[in-house]
Amino acid sequence: MNPLDPLIRQFSGLPGIGRKSAARIVFHILNSGPELAQHLGQSLQELHEQIQHCPNCGNYMEVTRETETENQFCTVCLNPQRNPEKLCIVENIRDLYTIEGAQTFDGYYQVLHGTLSPIDGIGPEQLGIHRLLERIRNQGFREVILATNPTLEGDATAIYIKQQLAALQTNGGPLAVSRIASGLPVGGDLEYADRLSVARALESRYRL
Repeated sequence: MNPLDPLIRQFSGLPGIGRKSAARIVFHILNSGPELAQHLGQSLQELHEQIQHCPNCGNYMEVTRETETENQFCTVCLNPQRNPEKLCIVENIRDLYTIEGAQTFDGYYQVLHGTLSPIDGIGPEQLGIHRLLERIRNQGFREVILATNPTLEGDATAIYIKQQLAALQTNGGPLAVSRIASGLPVGGDLEYADRLSVARALESRYRL
């Protein structure tokens, strides 16, 4: 038995990494000396200790002494240069990073961490829809962009949120609700889309 097989199997179990790629990673770590393995191991060990979800939007944020004593938010939520009237709702943090990489959207985000799926026991409560509505009401957004993926679950989630927002008004006026449109294939995920496709999808969003 190859002594590297257990580690290769662990790497090949990661998304997007096959056995050949996993073997190259393991050989690279082994040939780079013990320092790389030690730093990598320490970083992985501290990952869950130093990273948590932003209490405002659900994005990842680094845990520091300030965040332990104060209710700090992620760097996106704390950025005063962003447009306070726009909120983009995404399924997961990977989608948030994809949209940020397109450098087209300048508002804020809300991460659902999933989609509605009654079969799997995921309903509005599990996605925090009530907290989302409270945030929109309290923070005074004027436009909500539904950027859930163009799948059956993503569309159903977008329609449900649209229905919940129908009677909501902020800053004394009706709330504009739009959905990302062309640029993304039906059944595709934002995570795997290129920047140009994401940018076009945001620019071509349509009112619901």
